[in-house]
Amino acid sequence: MNKKLSILLAVIMLFAAQLACALGEPTLSNVRTSSDQEGNSLTSTFGAFDTVYVVGDLANAVEGNTVTSRWYAQDVPGVDPNFFIDESTITVGADPIDYVYFYFEPPADGWPAGTYKVEVFFNNAPNATVTFTVQ
Repeated sequence: MNKKLSILLAVIMLFAAQLACALGEPTLSNVRTSSDQEGNSLTSTFGAFDTVYVVGDLANAVEGNTVTSRWYAQDVPGVDPNFFIDESTITVGADPIDYVYFYFEPPADGWPAGTYKVEVFFNNAPNATVTFTVQ
């Protein structure tokens, strides 16, 4: 009986180890600018009246993980360099998700032409910086 119990415990431990490896650590990757919220229409150049999306892929996200975006006017004529525009945070809920997106609609009179950047943080740690241009 002892031998059967040992084998059963070994099988359970092996299964648990495989499950832990399969789940892995929560990660945010492939952060990109897009003209759609799914991140399928990749672009880094936008028109003055386009909505800009920043999309990232989540793996193994758990409830309470956070993704934050900080938007800056990096090089826009008439605006101080690296002028902070806005910040937004998404907190992962109980339902699993495999991507997140942030968006910024154009101001009423359109985006001023220039270069912008978005810094993205995962669980308060820097993750990626993406840039886009408005023409």
